[in-house]
Amino acid sequence: MTLTLNTKLLMSAACALALTSAASAETLRFWTTEEQPERLARQEQMAADFAAASGHTVEVIPVTESDLGTRATAAFAAGDLPDVIYHPLQYALPWAEAGILDTDAATDVVENLGAGTFASGALGMAAIEGGYASVPVDGWTQMLVYRADKFEEAGLEPPTSYANVLAAVEKLHNPPEMYGFVAATKIDENFMSQVLEHVFLANGVSPVGADGIQELDEAATIEVLEFYKAIAEASPPGDLYWDQSRTLYFSGNAAMIIWSPFILDELAGLRDSAPPTINDDPTSKDLAAATGIVTNFSGPSNPDGAAWGDIRYFGITSDASTDAAMEFVEFSMNDGYGQTLAIAPEGKFPVRRGTADNPTQFADLWATLDVGVDRKAPLGDLYAQEMIDEIVGGLDVAQRWGVKEGQLAVASKIINSQVINRLVREFIDGERDAAATVAELNSAIAGVE
Repeated sequence: MTLTLNTKLLMSAACALALTSAASAETLRFWTTEEQPERLARQEQMAADFAAASGHTVEVIPVTESDLGTRATAAFAAGDLPDVIYHPLQYALPWAEAGILDTDAATDVVENLGAGTFASGALGMAAIEGGYASVPVDGWTQMLVYRADKFEEAGLEPPTSYANVLAAVEKLHNPPEMYGFVAATKIDENFMSQVLEHVFLANGVSPVGADGIQELDEAATIEVLEFYKAIAEASPPGDLYWDQSRTLYFSGNAAMIIWSPFILDELAGLRDSAPPTINDDPTSKDLAAATGIVTNFSGPSNPDGAAWGDIRYFGITSDASTDAAMEFVEFSMNDGYGQTLAIAPEGKFPVRRGTADNPTQFADLWATLDVGVDRKAPLGDLYAQEMIDEIVGGLDVAQRWGVKEGQLAVASKIINSQVINRLVREFIDGERDAAATVAELNSAIAGVE
């Protein structure tokens, strides 16, 4: 009789535990802008892995990035936000200020995982008073891509500064066989805007401050203009953007270009639509082997330099089932982090390098992930470790105009107006001198609405 009673008590306790567990299980909604089928499949697998580990289920909902802002605002007004949103940098601080994001939850997640395990630049871009607006997930930094073999032959230092770039132009520019640089000069292309922001940041120049639009520093901006004119004069004539820069570098006719990391798999002959043409083999890895990259470079007025970064975040919303949402984000940045990075490793650098016990765990994992379209290979098999370290290290110093001042929206309006592109191009073409161009820039920037 005692055995029967104990058995009943054990069965009753087990049922109560199951009921409690079922009652505490949540169904989370996760908005993601990674909506391509293969990328969705990886995120759904990560959600399934999380469900198996936690008991919570996750509905992965694709949202077109251009619709994300309006959808989030409407959902916030209706009290119907998802639990977690994968979002670009531009929304982190505005959504925090609007109350869309639960910044305490994001801060707790960062602290639970260890702030020291994240790239400082990625954290800094989402920093608010007392914590963080969102949790950094992945990102990339723009790269100065250069022919390391030619630099070594000529005894040149890597192009980590304006001065080193110009020294390399002086030695390597020999058109049409070799152009010293291929600078962006097509004023209606966002590519030129992005490259120019990187070059301005490198010299510590920004059109925005804590109170919004500010005048450009004349001396430092003249340095920027003269540098950009020099690399433009070492470029082919015409309106140049990403297409010509990649084509000329791939054919072996350019010593330096500025490009995104999405060039990394193409350099190694893994994409048939953009093969290197430096030799007769479109699948050759020779150009990748001859290439070096710089993510952080400096101007004379800013010796610490800067890297231009694009970072993505997990935002836990104010309507979230907070504890379960935090569990999901922590899982995604730990056990599930490999699935996140594997979506597109060449454009998803690990902003969390590792754990307290293994500080390079995720950086090491990232180097083993396959890149490529028509053929696949791990980045670590294509590029030397010091190059991998440079790629990942750029996230420590990643910057964008207006982020630290809380004026990213204002900076974006200036960039999108393309007035800087136009006036820099006019300076390159000799329409006015550098000092007059700075004055024109200040006037035009002040008029941006």
